[in-house]
Amino acid sequence: MTDTNNDNAKHKARMQKQKTKVDERIAAATQDKGLLLVITGNGKGKSTSGFGTIARAVGHGLNAAVVQYVKGGWACGERNLLEKNGVIFHVMGTGFTWETQDKETDIKAAQAAWQHSKILLQDPSIDVVLLDEITYMLTYKYIDLNEVLEVLSSRPKEQHVIITGRACHRAIIDMADTVSEVRSIKHAFDNGIQAQKGIDW
Repeated sequence: MTDTNNDNAKHKARMQKQKTKVDERIAAATQDKGLLLVITGNGKGKSTSGFGTIARAVGHGLNAAVVQYVKGGWACGERNLLEKNGVIFHVMGTGFTWETQDKETDIKAAQAAWQHSKILLQDPSIDVVLLDEITYMLTYKYIDLNEVLEVLSSRPKEQHVIITGRACHRAIIDMADTVSEVRSIKHAFDNGIQAQKGIDW
């Protein structure tokens, strides 16, 4: 038998072994439920990942909604696209706290956004909800953590929720089904490069 035939036989055996393991895991995954996904960390791409999941859901015919915390009134490419495809949006609208420099206004805006979130999280017709950058509101204590945990726990059984933002609270991470951390290795902005249309916003 040639070396090529040997390599092919070994490769086939490895792939068959891997396939058997994957098939066993698929067969063992019998539970069907709405997922709580967390995308956290200090790297770029958390919101982008959340919006990608919303786009995927819409592509499969699911009803989706987005509440954007922290974001201001500037253009949002994802919103431009997704609203045309039936995705409900609520934008907190005050922008970053270092821009507003008004804690009272920020708290009121956060509370209003949370009220919209609660409505969505009680609506069984909404299949997927993205709470974009809500983690900041919990870090600043603009909304109550225990209330957020309660609402997430009591949402419709089949509803999926995506939470994005830095420094996600441990209690939410513990509750979540899937948690991903985005780590920053390098960022163009740190080298004086402007935020780019279609890439950063």
